[in-house]
Parts: sequence; C-alpha cells; structure tokens
Amino acid sequence: MLQTFLKTWTSKIVQRSVSSAMLFALLLTACDGNQTATTTEPDDTDTTAQTDTTPPQDGGTLIWARYGDADSLDPHRTTTTLSWQIFDQIYDTLLAFDDNGEIVPNLAQEWEVSEDGTAVTFTLNEGITCHDGTPFDANDVKYTADRALDDANPSVTSGAWGPIESVDVVDPQTVTFQFSSPFGAFLSFMADPFASMICDSNEEFGNQFGVSQAIGTGPWQFVSWTRGDEIVLERNEDYTRFGRPVENEGAPYLERLIVRQIPEAQTRLAGLQTGEVQLIVNPPLDDLDVVRDDPNMELHVAENTGQNFFFEFTISRPPFDDIRARQAVAYAVDVDAAIQTAFGDDLVQREQCPISRGVFANDQEFCAQHGYEHDPDRARELLEEIGYSENQPMEVILMTSTGDNRERMVQIFQSQLAQVGIDARLETMDIGTLNARVKQENERATGTSTFDMMDWAWFDPDILHQLWHSPGAYSGYQSDELDALLQETRTTIDPEERRAAVEDVMEYLLTNAVHIPLYTPGSLWVYATRQEVQGFRIGPFNRPVFNDVRLQ
Repeated sequence: MLQTFLKTWTSKIVQRSVSSAMLFALLLTACDGNQTATTTEPDDTDTTAQTDTTPPQDGGTLIWARYGDADSLDPHRTTTTLSWQIFDQIYDTLLAFDDNGEIVPNLAQEWEVSEDGTAVTFTLNEGITCHDGTPFDANDVKYTADRALDDANPSVTSGAWGPIESVDVVDPQTVTFQFSSPFGAFLSFMADPFASMICDSNEEFGNQFGVSQAIGTGPWQFVSWTRGDEIVLERNEDYTRFGRPVENEGAPYLERLIVRQIPEAQTRLAGLQTGEVQLIVNPPLDDLDVVRDDPNMELHVAENTGQNFFFEFTISRPPFDDIRARQAVAYAVDVDAAIQTAFGDDLVQREQCPISRGVFANDQEFCAQHGYEHDPDRARELLEEIGYSENQPMEVILMTSTGDNRERMVQIFQSQLAQVGIDARLETMDIGTLNARVKQENERATGTSTFDMMDWAWFDPDILHQLWHSPGAYSGYQSDELDALLQETRTTIDPEERRAAVEDVMEYLLTNAVHIPLYTPGSLWVYATRQEVQGFRIGPFNRPVFNDVRLQ
C-alpha cells in the first residue's frame, strides 16, 4: 500500500484529503507506536472504594488547577505550554491529529498538495461559526496566516509556517497557500494549536486581543481572565466536532471550564482531595502513591508528548567553544541514575534523540550509536587535554527552569560533574527568564561560560530547524554545514528521504555534542482527577481534552 501511494504521489498532480493525510502522517508516526495516555485505575477489588452509581450529568463546572498561568491567549505571541493548552480549548485548527498522531481533516474537510509541493489548497467545512456569531471562512484563514507572517510583528513561531509567498482566497470555502519551495512540515503544523485559526473579528480589539478578548471557533469560548488567578471558559453551544479525537460530536457536556493557578503542588493536591478542584496537573511527584491509593482519585500520565529535556551550550567563549569541553559534560553525567533518583521507575524515559519519542524519525538505537554514555574516566581525559585538573576545575554555570523535578535533576548532575572536575554553579529561574538568559549568554564574548537544561515540545522534527538553523532560537551553535542539513529536512517531501535527512541532522548534533538529549517528557505530563470526572483524556502531544467530560 505504501509503495502504491508513493508512486501515486509522483504521478498525480494533486493529492486529496486521505492520500495527503497518509503521506504526512508518515512524517509524524512514532517509532514507538501509540500516542495514547496511560491511566492508573483504582483496584476494583478494593473494598474501601466508594462506588457512586449516579449517572454522569450534563452541565456543571470543572476546575482545572495548574502551577502557573498563561502569558498570552494570542497564539502568535507565546510558545509556553501553559498558554498552548488554553489555545487548544478556545481555537481550532485546519487539520487535527487523531489518537495515533496521524493528520486528519478538521476545519478543512479536504486539501490538495500540488505535484511540486509548492501549493496547498484547503476546502473548508461549511456552517462553522466564530464565538461572536460571525461565519468562519477562507478570509479568516488568510487573516490568521497574514498576521502570523507580518514583518512588522511576526508570530513567535513564524518560522514554523514555512516559506509562504502568499495566501489566496479562492472563494469563501477555499484558500490556497503558495510556497517558494516545498515544505515538508506544513501539514503537521496545521494540526497544532500554534497554528490556531483566529477569527478576523479579533482585529477590532487591537492590543486587547489575547489579553481581555479572544474569539475562535473551538469548543470553549473565552469569558474572562484574571491574571495570576484564573481563566474562565464556557462551552460553545454551536460547536461541531470535525477532526478532534473525541466521541462527542457537538458542544462539550460541561457548562464551564475554569483554569486556576495554584503554584504549590501540595496545595493543588489538597484541593483535589477536598473537592475544591476536580483536575490538577503535576501533583507532588513524591506523593503520587497518595493519588494511586485513594479510591476517590485517578492518575493520568501522558505518553509520547513531543517533549524532551536536553543540554545546550554557550559556544561564544571558552570552554564550550571547544568540543572536548562539551563532550566531557556528556560523558560525565549518568542520566539513567539521575532519572531513577529524581523520578523513580515509571514517570519519565531516557531520551537518546534530539527529537522526542512519538515524533517522526525518532530512533533510539540510531541515536544511541552517535551519542555519549556515562564514562567519567573519558571525561577526565578530555578535561586534562584542555588544561583542567583536580586542582583547577572547569568552572561553569548550569541553568534550568522551575517545575517538576528538574531542579533535583540538575542537583544530581552537579554532583556527577564535580566527580570529574567540573564545578557547575546552579541557577534556576522561570522559563521566560531562562529563554532570555540563554540568548543573552550566547551573544556575550566574555564571562563565566554557561550551559543549560532546556525543554522543548514539538510534533515534528522541524523543531530542529527552529532550534539550530542560523541564527537559531537562542543565537547558539551555528554552522554552514548544519544549516544545509537542516534545510534538507524542510524541502524533502518523500517520507523515507526525509527520515534520512533528519537522521543526518541528529548525527551531526550528537557527534558534535551540540544537543545532548536527556529525558522525556518531564513537563506538565502528570494529571490527577477526582472519580466524579468521567470522560477526561489526554490527546496526542499532551493535549487535555474536555469535550467528553461529564461530572458524576
């Protein structure tokens, strides 16, 4: 079937809906398999469990507690997961990921890709309305894309849209994207909340869009946002499910969804225990048995989220401008031991690749061949070669962001590094500050050198282009050879050829100790609900889904 399909790709002028979906699904299908979440159910034999036979009811309010707040409701102004998960409720996308991470129609009922890959035409479903009652049509699609690519104020993910030359409205239900060259990651991006479709009526709100106003077509419509406290959403009574991986074909069963900020993990758990909140993300990781053992609660762990943590280095000054210093760090850390100490057996996995499990071209065996295993003696040899010793350790700063058990991880790494002669001073900050700090350090030629434990989440290997193609997300490591390899991953459409191109990039990043993979997922991936919450699930790439939720 695959051979037949690839022949069809080269011989037909266009490919419609299902065929195109199959092709680009190959760009996303995990080497590991499923994209589903695991749920720890209470033991059915537990005689202490309180069984409630009351059938689930429509209506009601669910309160979802998270450790932090969104920083914007404008998909073009932020890249944080805390914001992204709210986009996914308010807005919708042209395409969607099904439970297997494959691309399916959504707002667009079908699409055509030109033979040379430089034009993609979407045909929209009819009868879609924005939250303000205005019709959603091709003009809204053009408005969204033009706004994202506006040179005066481009989206922070503008690079993910690809080399778009124009967006043309053919008729109210048809819109065509024209590209200067083929772009292999475009269709997958059209299924991600960062490509949320924004109704053009938001234009009248000016700077208040994303702050106090937000109009989309998603299952939940915006009511209010009290910064640092809560976001209130109510169901979109006119919602129709086209491609989202849910059973409910219409409006959510719940009446309201309140997303509340509760920074302290213990306080979130206490609120869940008392019923003040019905869903929390990241309960205290040391207290997960409290959730597992309580018949009134359920634990949900997202898998194949597209998230991973990795080391990256400041190479604008010594010592990390020397590959041997970067390699010494890679050899010095025992990632498996650190994971076991910080997380235990079943919450995170060792990641060998620069892209996460669940993303197209992730191959643990391939990446392990080109990466670094724990070898402290080799680390000491490399440090000695570049002039460091027990009496003269290599002094650096190791930075990371707050949340989860990542602070414990860097403390373990700090101890492991010290054993080979690397004195790493730790600095922890919020993710926004870390992003700015990494870029600032990369643009400095003097001062104590830094490296950081960073995490990124993405659904396609195009993340590597965004991170490492010059000038890169943080003005870090750059080379003409790497740029050429990265460009090949974007312009290659054939799945197997694209896989080979991605592997070339990963081999370069690993062998040159540019990007040292650590673990996955480790960010907003553990959820707990009260038993009365029925129908909650985590969609592909860590997307909490509430369309099917009822309260019992």
